Amino acid sequence: MTRQRLVVVGNGMAGVRTLEELLRLAPERYDITVFGAEPHPNYNRILLSPVLAGEMTTDEIVLNGLEWYAAHGITLHLGRRAARIDRVRRAVVADDGTEAPYDRLLLATGSTPVVLPVPGAGLPGVLTYRDLADTDAMIRASERCRRAVVIGGGLLGLEAANGLRARGMNVTVVHLMPWLMERQLDETAAGMLRAALEARGIGFRLAAETAAIVGDERVGGVRLKSGETIAAELVVMAAGIRPNVELAKTAGLYCGRGIVVNDTMQTYDPRIYAVGECVAHRGVAYGLVAPLYDMARVCATHLAGFGIGRYQGSVPATRLKVTGIELFSAGDFTGGAGTEAIALHDPEAGVYRKVVLQADRLVGAVLYGDAEGATWLADLIAARTDVSAIRDALAFGPDVAALLAPSPAPEVADGAARKAA
Repeated sequence: MTRQRLVVVGNGMAGVRTLEELLRLAPERYDITVFGAEPHPNYNRILLSPVLAGEMTTDEIVLNGLEWYAAHGITLHLGRRAARIDRVRRAVVADDGTEAPYDRLLLATGSTPVVLPVPGAGLPGVLTYRDLADTDAMIRASERCRRAVVIGGGLLGLEAANGLRARGMNVTVVHLMPWLMERQLDETAAGMLRAALEARGIGFRLAAETAAIVGDERVGGVRLKSGETIAAELVVMAAGIRPNVELAKTAGLYCGRGIVVNDTMQTYDPRIYAVGECVAHRGVAYGLVAPLYDMARVCATHLAGFGIGRYQGSVPATRLKVTGIELFSAGDFTGGAGTEAIALHDPEAGVYRKVVLQADRLVGAVLYGDAEGATWLADLIAARTDVSAIRDALAFGPDVAALLAPSPAPEVADGAARKAA
Protein backbone atom coordinates (compact mmCIF):
# COMPACT_ATOMS: atom_id res chain seq x y z
CA MET A 1 0.00 0.00 0.00
CA THR A 2 1.26 3.46 -0.90
CA ARG A 3 2.10 5.46 2.20
CA GLN A 4 0.07 8.54 2.89
CA ARG A 5 1.73 11.81 3.83
CA LEU A 6 1.27 13.14 7.36
CA VAL A 7 2.53 16.59 8.27
CA VAL A 8 2.72 17.67 11.91
CA VAL A 9 2.97 21.35 12.78
CA GLY A 10 4.39 21.55 16.29
CA ASN A 11 7.18 19.50 17.82
CA GLY A 12 5.97 19.71 21.42
CA MET A 13 4.68 17.16 23.90
CA ALA A 14 1.16 16.74 22.48
CA GLY A 15 2.12 16.44 18.82
CA VAL A 16 4.99 14.03 19.37
CA ARG A 17 2.97 11.91 21.82
CA THR A 18 0.39 11.53 19.02
CA LEU A 19 3.18 10.32 16.74
CA GLU A 20 4.41 7.85 19.36
CA GLU A 21 0.92 6.37 19.65
CA LEU A 22 0.45 6.34 15.87
CA LEU A 23 3.77 4.59 15.24
CA ARG A 24 2.76 1.93 17.76
CA LEU A 25 -0.58 1.37 16.00
CA ALA A 26 0.31 1.81 12.32
CA PRO A 27 4.07 2.24 11.82
CA GLU A 28 3.94 1.85 8.03
CA ARG A 29 0.92 3.99 7.23
CA TYR A 30 2.57 7.41 6.73
CA ASP A 31 5.59 9.27 5.54
CA ILE A 32 5.85 11.83 8.32
CA THR A 33 7.15 15.39 8.27
CA VAL A 34 7.40 17.53 11.40
CA PHE A 35 7.85 21.30 11.61
CA GLY A 36 9.19 22.64 14.91
CA ALA A 37 9.57 26.38 15.49
CA GLU A 38 12.23 25.81 18.15
CA PRO A 39 15.75 24.60 17.26
CA HIS A 40 15.48 21.69 19.74
CA PRO A 41 14.08 18.18 19.48
CA ASN A 42 11.03 17.32 21.57
CA TYR A 43 11.58 18.08 25.26
CA ASN A 44 9.63 17.98 28.51
CA ARG A 45 8.34 21.51 29.02
CA ILE A 46 7.29 20.65 32.56
CA LEU A 47 10.96 20.28 33.50
CA LEU A 48 11.97 23.78 32.45
CA SER A 49 11.76 24.81 36.10
CA PRO A 50 14.51 22.42 37.28
CA VAL A 51 16.66 23.66 34.40
CA LEU A 52 16.11 27.25 35.52
CA ALA A 53 16.93 26.33 39.12
CA GLY A 54 20.14 24.59 38.04
CA GLU A 55 18.91 21.14 39.07
CA MET A 56 18.85 19.67 35.55
CA THR A 57 20.49 20.32 32.19
CA THR A 58 18.83 20.88 28.84
CA ASP A 59 19.98 17.49 27.58
CA GLU A 60 18.31 15.77 30.54
CA ILE A 61 14.83 17.01 29.63
CA VAL A 62 14.89 15.86 25.99
CA LEU A 63 12.14 13.28 25.41
CA ASN A 64 12.93 12.27 21.84
CA GLY A 65 16.42 12.92 20.54
CA LEU A 66 17.30 13.39 16.88
CA GLU A 67 18.07 9.67 16.61
CA TRP A 68 14.41 8.86 17.40
CA TYR A 69 13.18 10.85 14.40
CA ALA A 70 15.81 9.25 12.17
CA ALA A 71 14.96 5.74 13.39
CA HIS A 72 11.32 6.25 12.38
CA GLY A 73 12.10 7.90 9.06
CA ILE A 74 10.59 11.21 10.14
CA THR A 75 11.63 14.31 8.21
CA LEU A 76 12.27 16.94 10.88
CA HIS A 77 12.47 20.67 10.17
CA LEU A 78 13.77 22.38 13.30
CA GLY A 79 13.80 26.14 13.71
CA ARG A 80 11.22 26.51 10.94
CA ARG A 81 7.87 28.02 11.74
CA ALA A 82 4.89 27.00 9.61
CA ALA A 83 3.76 30.22 7.97
CA ARG A 84 0.82 29.08 5.84
CA ILE A 85 -1.49 26.16 5.15
CA ASP A 86 -2.60 25.86 1.54
CA ARG A 87 -5.77 23.80 1.93
CA VAL A 88 -6.46 23.75 -1.83
CA ARG A 89 -3.05 22.29 -2.72
CA ARG A 90 -2.89 20.48 0.65
CA ALA A 91 0.55 21.74 1.61
CA VAL A 92 2.22 23.43 4.57
CA VAL A 93 4.60 26.28 3.77
CA ALA A 94 7.29 27.23 6.30
CA ASP A 95 8.71 30.70 6.90
CA ASP A 96 11.83 29.83 4.86
CA GLY A 97 9.76 28.62 1.90
CA THR A 98 10.02 24.91 2.66
CA GLU A 99 6.88 23.07 1.52
CA ALA A 100 5.48 19.76 2.66
CA PRO A 101 2.39 18.26 0.96
CA TYR A 102 -0.03 16.33 3.13
CA ASP A 103 -2.86 13.84 2.96
CA ARG A 104 -3.46 14.35 6.67
CA LEU A 105 -2.36 17.33 8.73
CA LEU A 106 -1.97 17.47 12.51
CA LEU A 107 -1.85 20.86 14.20
CA ALA A 108 -0.16 20.93 17.59
CA THR A 109 0.81 24.59 17.74
CA GLY A 110 0.50 24.88 21.50
CA SER A 111 -0.02 28.20 23.21
CA THR A 112 1.59 31.59 23.48
CA PRO A 113 2.30 33.55 26.67
CA VAL A 114 0.15 36.53 27.51
CA VAL A 115 2.06 39.81 27.36
CA LEU A 116 0.33 42.44 29.46
CA PRO A 117 -0.61 45.54 27.42
CA VAL A 118 1.12 47.97 29.78
CA PRO A 119 3.63 50.73 29.04
CA GLY A 120 7.18 49.43 28.95
CA ALA A 121 6.28 45.84 28.09
CA GLY A 122 8.73 45.91 25.20
CA LEU A 123 11.75 47.11 27.17
CA PRO A 124 14.92 45.00 27.15
CA GLY A 125 14.94 42.87 30.28
CA VAL A 126 11.24 41.96 30.05
CA LEU A 127 10.81 38.25 29.34
CA THR A 128 8.08 35.64 29.17
CA TYR A 129 8.48 32.10 30.49
CA ARG A 130 7.38 29.46 28.05
CA ASP A 131 10.25 27.61 26.37
CA LEU A 132 13.95 26.80 26.49
CA ALA A 133 14.92 30.12 24.91
CA ASP A 134 13.08 31.98 27.70
CA THR A 135 14.76 29.78 30.30
CA ASP A 136 18.22 30.39 28.84
CA ALA A 137 17.56 34.14 28.76
CA MET A 138 16.52 34.10 32.42
CA ILE A 139 19.65 32.16 33.40
CA ARG A 140 21.86 34.67 31.59
CA ALA A 141 20.01 37.58 33.20
CA SER A 142 20.47 36.08 36.67
CA GLU A 143 24.25 36.18 36.16
CA ARG A 144 24.30 39.96 35.80
CA CYS A 145 21.13 41.18 37.51
CA ARG A 146 20.32 41.29 41.22
CA ARG A 147 16.56 42.03 41.43
CA ALA A 148 13.65 40.42 39.59
CA VAL A 149 9.89 40.88 39.52
CA VAL A 150 7.69 38.03 38.35
CA ILE A 151 4.22 39.10 37.21
CA GLY A 152 1.82 36.22 37.84
CA GLY A 153 1.34 33.95 40.84
CA GLY A 154 0.27 30.85 38.97
CA LEU A 155 2.36 27.72 38.51
CA LEU A 156 4.79 29.14 35.95
CA GLY A 157 5.24 32.37 37.85
CA LEU A 158 6.06 30.61 41.10
CA GLU A 159 8.45 28.22 39.39
CA ALA A 160 10.18 31.17 37.73
CA ALA A 161 10.43 32.98 41.06
CA ASN A 162 11.83 29.91 42.82
CA GLY A 163 14.38 29.28 40.06
CA LEU A 164 15.61 32.86 40.03
CA ARG A 165 15.81 32.89 43.82
CA ALA A 166 17.87 29.68 43.67
CA ARG A 167 20.27 31.55 41.38
CA GLY A 168 20.76 34.26 43.97
CA MET A 169 18.33 36.95 42.85
CA ASN A 170 16.02 38.99 45.07
CA VAL A 171 12.57 38.12 43.74
CA THR A 172 9.13 39.68 44.20
CA VAL A 173 5.97 38.10 42.77
CA VAL A 174 3.14 40.44 41.74
CA HIS A 175 -0.23 38.72 41.47
CA LEU A 176 -3.58 40.21 40.51
CA MET A 177 -5.68 37.84 42.65
CA PRO A 178 -5.89 37.76 46.46
CA TRP A 179 -4.15 34.37 46.74
CA LEU A 180 -1.67 32.30 44.75
CA MET A 181 -2.64 29.66 42.18
CA GLU A 182 -6.33 30.44 42.60
CA ARG A 183 -7.24 28.01 39.80
CA GLN A 184 -5.66 25.10 41.63
CA LEU A 185 -5.77 25.99 45.34
CA ASP A 186 -8.24 27.34 47.84
CA GLU A 187 -7.30 30.20 50.15
CA THR A 188 -6.01 27.99 52.97
CA ALA A 189 -3.71 25.90 50.79
CA ALA A 190 -2.52 29.02 48.96
CA GLY A 191 -1.69 30.68 52.26
CA MET A 192 0.44 27.70 53.27
CA LEU A 193 2.25 27.82 49.93
CA ARG A 194 2.90 31.54 50.28
CA ALA A 195 4.36 31.05 53.76
CA ALA A 196 6.65 28.28 52.50
CA LEU A 197 7.91 30.45 49.64
CA GLU A 198 8.37 33.50 51.87
CA ALA A 199 10.55 31.33 54.11
CA ARG A 200 12.77 30.84 51.06
CA GLY A 201 13.13 34.58 50.62
CA ILE A 202 10.54 35.30 47.93
CA GLY A 203 8.42 38.44 48.40
CA PHE A 204 4.80 38.89 47.33
CA ARG A 205 2.38 41.64 46.37
CA LEU A 206 -1.07 40.07 46.16
CA ALA A 207 -4.26 41.69 44.87
CA ALA A 208 -1.86 43.99 43.04
CA GLU A 209 -2.20 45.19 39.46
CA THR A 210 0.70 46.19 37.23
CA ALA A 211 0.32 49.72 35.86
CA ALA A 212 3.59 50.01 33.93
CA ILE A 213 7.07 48.67 33.52
CA VAL A 214 9.45 51.56 34.03
CA GLY A 215 12.88 52.22 32.64
CA ASP A 216 14.76 54.19 30.00
CA GLU A 217 16.97 52.05 27.78
CA ARG A 218 16.10 48.88 29.70
CA VAL A 219 13.79 47.79 32.48
CA GLY A 220 14.27 49.44 35.86
CA GLY A 221 11.21 48.34 37.80
CA VAL A 222 7.49 47.66 37.95
CA ARG A 223 4.97 50.32 38.97
CA LEU A 224 1.76 49.09 40.55
CA LYS A 225 -1.62 50.79 40.35
CA SER A 226 -1.29 51.43 44.08
CA GLY A 227 1.59 53.78 43.24
CA GLU A 228 4.35 51.54 44.59
CA THR A 229 7.35 50.93 42.33
CA ILE A 230 9.38 47.74 42.78
CA ALA A 231 12.94 48.04 41.50
CA ALA A 232 14.04 45.29 39.11
CA GLU A 233 16.59 44.67 36.38
CA LEU A 234 14.60 41.64 35.17
CA VAL A 235 10.84 41.31 34.75
CA VAL A 236 9.25 37.96 33.91
CA MET A 237 5.67 37.94 32.64
CA ALA A 238 3.91 34.72 33.62
CA ALA A 239 0.36 36.03 33.52
CA GLY A 240 -1.20 33.21 31.53
CA ILE A 241 -1.29 31.59 28.11
CA ARG A 242 -3.65 31.59 25.15
CA PRO A 243 -4.08 28.94 22.43
CA ASN A 244 -1.93 29.58 19.39
CA VAL A 245 -4.55 29.64 16.63
CA GLU A 246 -3.14 32.16 14.15
CA LEU A 247 -2.00 29.58 11.60
CA ALA A 248 -5.37 27.83 11.74
CA LYS A 249 -7.30 31.09 11.49
CA THR A 250 -5.41 32.29 8.44
CA ALA A 251 -6.13 28.90 6.84
CA GLY A 252 -9.86 29.46 7.37
CA LEU A 253 -10.34 26.81 10.05
CA TYR A 254 -13.07 27.46 12.60
CA CYS A 255 -11.65 28.69 15.89
CA GLY A 256 -13.26 29.68 19.18
CA ARG A 257 -11.21 29.68 22.36
CA GLY A 258 -8.90 27.44 20.34
CA ILE A 259 -8.98 25.39 17.16
CA VAL A 260 -12.42 23.78 17.35
CA VAL A 261 -12.37 19.99 17.18
CA ASN A 262 -14.91 17.19 17.62
CA ASP A 263 -14.56 14.09 19.80
CA THR A 264 -12.16 12.51 17.28
CA MET A 265 -9.87 15.59 17.39
CA GLN A 266 -10.89 16.43 13.84
CA THR A 267 -11.32 20.05 12.77
CA TYR A 268 -13.99 21.32 10.39
CA ASP A 269 -11.64 20.24 7.59
CA PRO A 270 -11.80 16.41 7.71
CA ARG A 271 -8.17 16.10 6.59
CA ILE A 272 -6.90 18.24 9.46
CA TYR A 273 -6.68 17.20 13.12
CA ALA A 274 -5.52 19.18 16.14
CA VAL A 275 -4.35 18.28 19.65
CA GLY A 276 -2.91 20.01 22.69
CA GLU A 277 -3.11 23.49 24.12
CA CYS A 278 -4.16 24.99 20.77
CA VAL A 279 -7.46 23.07 20.83
CA ALA A 280 -10.96 23.98 22.00
CA HIS A 281 -12.99 20.83 22.66
CA ARG A 282 -16.62 21.36 23.62
CA GLY A 283 -15.71 24.96 24.36
CA VAL A 284 -12.86 24.08 26.74
CA ALA A 285 -9.12 24.67 26.23
CA TYR A 286 -6.84 22.53 28.39
CA GLY A 287 -3.37 23.51 29.53
CA LEU A 288 -2.42 20.41 31.52
CA VAL A 289 -0.46 17.41 30.28
CA ALA A 290 -2.91 14.62 31.14
CA PRO A 291 -5.77 15.89 28.92
CA LEU A 292 -3.32 16.57 26.09
CA TYR A 293 -2.05 12.99 26.22
CA ASP A 294 -5.65 11.73 26.25
CA MET A 295 -6.26 13.75 23.09
CA ALA A 296 -3.11 12.30 21.53
CA ARG A 297 -4.25 8.71 22.12
CA VAL A 298 -7.66 9.37 20.58
CA CYS A 299 -6.24 11.23 17.60
CA ALA A 300 -3.74 8.46 16.89
CA THR A 301 -6.50 5.85 16.58
CA HIS A 302 -8.16 7.89 13.85
CA LEU A 303 -4.95 8.73 12.01
CA ALA A 304 -4.19 5.00 12.12
CA GLY A 305 -7.51 4.30 10.39
CA PHE A 306 -9.15 2.47 13.30
CA GLY A 307 -11.79 5.11 14.02
CA ILE A 308 -12.46 3.90 17.56
CA GLY A 309 -11.32 6.62 19.94
CA ARG A 310 -13.51 9.33 21.43
CA TYR A 311 -12.32 12.19 23.60
CA GLN A 312 -15.16 13.34 25.83
CA GLY A 313 -13.34 15.95 27.88
CA SER A 314 -11.50 15.77 31.18
CA VAL A 315 -12.38 16.45 34.80
CA PRO A 316 -10.06 19.30 35.82
CA ALA A 317 -7.44 17.53 37.92
CA THR A 318 -3.99 18.85 38.65
CA ARG A 319 -1.18 17.05 40.43
CA LEU A 320 1.90 19.21 40.67
CA LYS A 321 5.11 19.57 42.57
CA VAL A 322 5.57 23.31 43.02
CA THR A 323 9.08 24.10 44.20
CA GLY A 324 9.20 20.64 45.77
CA ILE A 325 5.80 20.86 47.49
CA GLU A 326 3.16 18.26 46.56
CA LEU A 327 -0.15 19.76 45.39
CA PHE A 328 -3.31 18.27 43.96
CA SER A 329 -6.73 19.62 43.09
CA ALA A 330 -9.67 18.27 41.15
CA GLY A 331 -13.23 19.20 40.32
CA ASP A 332 -15.10 21.85 42.33
CA PHE A 333 -12.67 22.15 45.24
CA THR A 334 -13.99 25.55 46.34
CA GLY A 335 -17.46 24.23 47.20
CA GLY A 336 -20.46 26.52 47.66
CA ALA A 337 -24.20 26.27 48.14
CA GLY A 338 -25.39 22.71 48.50
CA THR A 339 -21.94 21.28 49.20
CA GLU A 340 -20.12 20.18 52.33
CA ALA A 341 -16.38 20.43 52.93
CA ILE A 342 -14.39 18.08 55.16
CA ALA A 343 -10.83 19.16 55.88
CA LEU A 344 -7.76 17.78 57.60
CA HIS A 345 -5.37 20.63 58.45
CA ASP A 346 -2.00 20.16 60.19
CA PRO A 347 -0.05 23.45 59.94
CA GLU A 348 2.91 22.08 61.87
CA ALA A 349 3.37 19.20 59.44
CA GLY A 350 2.56 21.42 56.45
CA VAL A 351 -0.35 19.21 55.40
CA TYR A 352 -3.84 20.22 54.26
CA ARG A 353 -6.38 17.84 52.73
CA LYS A 354 -9.91 18.96 51.85
CA VAL A 355 -12.71 17.09 50.10
CA VAL A 356 -15.99 18.60 48.91
CA LEU A 357 -19.17 16.53 48.77
CA GLN A 358 -22.60 17.04 47.29
CA ALA A 359 -25.44 14.55 47.87
CA ASP A 360 -23.07 11.70 48.81
CA ARG A 361 -20.90 12.31 45.77
CA LEU A 362 -17.36 13.60 45.85
CA VAL A 363 -17.25 16.69 43.63
CA GLY A 364 -13.87 18.22 44.48
CA ALA A 365 -10.65 17.92 46.44
CA VAL A 366 -7.52 19.92 47.20
CA LEU A 367 -4.38 18.48 48.80
CA TYR A 368 -1.30 20.37 49.98
CA GLY A 369 1.94 18.85 51.21
CA ASP A 370 0.66 15.28 50.94
CA ALA A 371 -0.90 14.09 47.68
CA GLU A 372 -1.38 10.45 48.69
CA GLY A 373 -4.48 9.01 47.05
CA ALA A 374 -4.75 11.79 44.48
CA THR A 375 -5.57 9.41 41.61
CA TRP A 376 -8.13 7.62 43.78
CA LEU A 377 -9.90 10.90 44.56
CA ALA A 378 -9.84 11.96 40.91
CA ASP A 379 -11.41 8.63 39.90
CA LEU A 380 -14.16 8.97 42.51
CA ILE A 381 -14.98 12.44 41.21
CA ALA A 382 -14.98 11.40 37.57
CA ALA A 383 -17.14 8.31 38.21
CA ARG A 384 -19.57 10.17 40.50
CA THR A 385 -19.27 7.29 42.96
CA ASP A 386 -21.57 7.12 45.98
CA VAL A 387 -19.12 7.71 48.85
CA SER A 388 -21.65 7.75 51.71
CA ALA A 389 -20.02 4.71 53.35
CA ILE A 390 -16.57 6.29 53.46
CA ARG A 391 -17.34 10.03 53.50
CA ASP A 392 -15.71 10.62 56.90
CA ALA A 393 -12.50 8.93 55.80
CA LEU A 394 -12.07 10.54 52.39
CA ALA A 395 -9.69 13.22 53.61
CA PHE A 396 -7.43 10.55 55.14
CA GLY A 397 -6.89 8.67 51.87
CA PRO A 398 -7.72 5.28 50.36
CA ASP A 399 -6.11 3.09 53.03
CA VAL A 400 -8.28 4.47 55.84
CA ALA A 401 -11.35 4.50 53.58
CA ALA A 402 -10.81 0.82 52.77
CA LEU A 403 -11.08 -0.02 56.46
CA LEU A 404 -14.47 1.68 56.75
CA ALA A 405 -16.12 0.58 53.53
CA PRO A 406 -18.57 -2.37 53.74
CA SER A 407 -18.06 -5.38 51.48
CA PRO A 408 -17.53 -5.38 48.52
CA ALA A 409 -16.36 -1.77 48.66
CA PRO A 410 -13.00 -2.65 50.33
CA GLU A 411 -11.90 -4.45 47.15
CA VAL A 412 -12.75 -1.36 45.09
CA ALA A 413 -10.94 0.91 47.51
CA ASP A 414 -7.91 -1.39 47.63
CA GLY A 415 -7.73 -1.43 43.85
CA ALA A 416 -7.99 2.34 43.74
CA ALA A 417 -5.28 2.62 46.37
CA ARG A 418 -2.97 0.46 44.30
CA LYS A 419 -3.69 2.60 41.27
CA ALA A 420 -2.97 5.79 43.22
CA ALA A 421 0.29 4.34 44.50
